[in-house]
Amino acid sequence: MTTDRERSTEAVEASWWVAGIDEAGRGPLAGPVVAAAVVLDPRHPIEGLADSKKLSARRREALAVEIRAHALAWGIGRADVAEIDRLNILHATMLAMQRAVAALPRSPLSVLVDGNRLPELACPGKAVVGGDASVPAISAASILAKTERDAEMLVLHASHPQYGFDRHMGYPTRQHIEALQAHGPADCHRRSFAPVRRCLG
Repeated sequence: MTTDRERSTEAVEASWWVAGIDEAGRGPLAGPVVAAAVVLDPRHPIEGLADSKKLSARRREALAVEIRAHALAWGIGRADVAEIDRLNILHATMLAMQRAVAALPRSPLSVLVDGNRLPELACPGKAVVGGDASVPAISAASILAKTERDAEMLVLHASHPQYGFDRHMGYPTRQHIEALQAHGPADCHRRSFAPVRRCLG
């Protein structure tokens, strides 16, 4: 039989289910866009959460381990290159965010999303410009999304070393553009992006 104290504890814990959401990979010319949703546990605060772009790779990896271990829940969603080319990068990003929320073990009470747009979800949400630097749950999501996507790009590098994905993670650096011009696009490149389209034979 559930006691009043247990019911009270369950109610408090339920109120913590606010998910932060962020993505990684909107700007690159190759690879997926990856989103993460994170519900932090106030009983286990994680020190050093910040915008993933402001952290070193080593610090991001260490924080990602802590987030996975101590968050109440986390989920990863992605949209692949074919979906990006078919939908456009904005709609593919919204799809990745929806998938990240769907990967949580239960629906959150609400979501806080980095930026100025919200994906369509069954729960209420708020867009927070600069949220990856100011809202801990969004910071945590940015770290998980970035580390997950970087890991995927390293896998792509193993099969396509000529592009140097291990150094630029698919972003449009000079090295990447020169590799595209020399070798042409691979199947992991986003053909709807102008720099890739210009290199099609």
